[in-house]
Amino acid sequence: MPEDLLTMPDGDRFELVAGNLVERNMGAKSSYVAGRTHVLLTEFCDSHRRGLAFPEGTSYQCFPDDSSKVRRADVSFIATGRLPNDEPPDGHILIAPDLAVEVVSPNDLAYEIDEKVEEFLAAGVRLVWVVNPATRTVRVHRPDRPGITLRAEDELTGDDVLPGFRCRVQDLFGTQALSQPVPTS
Repeated sequence: MPEDLLTMPDGDRFELVAGNLVERNMGAKSSYVAGRTHVLLTEFCDSHRRGLAFPEGTSYQCFPDDSSKVRRADVSFIATGRLPNDEPPDGHILIAPDLAVEVVSPNDLAYEIDEKVEEFLAAGVRLVWVVNPATRTVRVHRPDRPGITLRAEDELTGDDVLPGFRCRVQDLFGTQALSQPVPTS
């Protein structure tokens, strides 16, 4: 049952798909990229009062094809006014996010990511970003147009879902390796 995920000691690592528990583990690099993406969205949301950005592990139970399905986005955003009192619930979120971000991990299979994107779009998600640390690209999906791939030097925007949000794709990955020396003045 969906509520069982909330009480399982490690339930935040699982999704519930077709009645089966599906473990979702991120690699360190993917988790780092998800964290950077969440920080960028949170800073924008806080300064512009656009809504709430949710981190890795936030669960959604909003799928019309299966009311017991629970999926987790690596990062997500819900616009102001969509949640009661603009407060996150204690359990699963029962509405589709406006933006869902999936960060590709080494153990992810392409068809599973495609399936998840389609499920989110069918549930009413208006914008999905698939962020790939290995290729340093973002694939942008919308329900009404074909997906497009953005490269590191391209600009990523929130379009009409998150008006005013923009960053370089590169910003999601970090601009330089941590092993490089910090420039001094």
